Amino acid sequence: MDVWLLITVILGFSMAWAIGANDAANSMSTAVGAKAITPKQAVIIAGFLEFTGAYFFGKSVTETIRKGILDPTMITDPMVLVYGSVAALLAATIWLIIATKFGLPVSTTHSIIGGIAGYGIVYAGTAIVNWGKMGQVVLSWILSPIIGAIMAYFIFKAFTKSIFERKDPVRSARIWSPFWIGLAFVVIGTMFYIKVLHGKDLKTGVFMYGIPLGIIVFVITYLLIKLRFPSSDPFIGVEAIFKKAQVVTSGYVALAHGANDVANAIGPVAAVYAVATMGLSGMQVPVPRWILAMGGLGIAVGVATYGYKVMETVGKKITELTNTRGFTIDFSAATVVLAASWLGLPISTTHTVVGAVIGIGLARGVKAINKDIVRDIIISWFVTVPVAGIISAAIFKVLMIVG
Repeated sequence: MDVWLLITVILGFSMAWAIGANDAANSMSTAVGAKAITPKQAVIIAGFLEFTGAYFFGKSVTETIRKGILDPTMITDPMVLVYGSVAALLAATIWLIIATKFGLPVSTTHSIIGGIAGYGIVYAGTAIVNWGKMGQVVLSWILSPIIGAIMAYFIFKAFTKSIFERKDPVRSARIWSPFWIGLAFVVIGTMFYIKVLHGKDLKTGVFMYGIPLGIIVFVITYLLIKLRFPSSDPFIGVEAIFKKAQVVTSGYVALAHGANDVANAIGPVAAVYAVATMGLSGMQVPVPRWILAMGGLGIAVGVATYGYKVMETVGKKITELTNTRGFTIDFSAATVVLAASWLGLPISTTHTVVGAVIGIGLARGVKAINKDIVRDIIISWFVTVPVAGIISAAIFKVLMIVG
């Protein structure tokens, strides 16, 4: 059993590394694409915040089977959970490495879900899969990018009308920039409560975290702009203001990502650990701090060593980004994820961010989008679950024969 635990820990670290490499785009791609920070600064900031989110804010109890995709009552042999966890981790890691090599941003959650479904079907047939939950995953492929694109499109249109299209853009920038930044931080404060602190009550998030933070940021931004507006040119001035705000919004996304998506790597590890140490094979198991640390370190190393591939795709290849556009993408994606959490809708952060980037491009006209890149990304989304599932099924079959 100790050998299987060691294997799972190694694979869990590999999966965390692959998550960092692929999902670095969620947080830092817009900031790098808009030249708010350099790629080197991005990997340092993202690596630190991803680890912090995973280690200090990762859940102390995790699901052994992500998102309830399989019926746990049909798994009677704990070793099936061990072999299945190994197969799912290895399959998801292989797929994420392939996607990252080609610079394609895919959902790490969908990757592990595909791996879990793959081994489940080999073990007990299609009846073990919760097809209602799987349907929600498929729905998120469609909902996330569309809602992200619509939100970014309209926020950017409202943003440009309130500042750049006014008779006195400099005066408008001084008035409206604090409003937009403050509003974004209302969303970010609320999201911090829900995604990082794992709070459940939306009202608490809004009134205890969101609104107070938004007001503080509004006042600070207003005073800073009043004391020193960066330029008499509204375009240069506004971009300079949002350059600083964008670094903060991107940092929040990295922290929240570490707190949430580390579960994709450590869930299977915690499952095997529970079987090895306590004989448990239930739906949820406790997570020791060292497993959270391993997951956080893996994500940080993945961001630092291979995160540039997908970062470049999302930040530079879909459409041209500026600081205001990058800020709008972060703001829009956070708003969509918050609304989805409140409504209980299945949303992929990766898909939402990419959708928001596309929405910003559409706001400037269809020609502003690299349609070939968008096509490749969408294809990669649709093959994620089946490809991870097929790889996992093959690995699980071999392990059951050998084991």
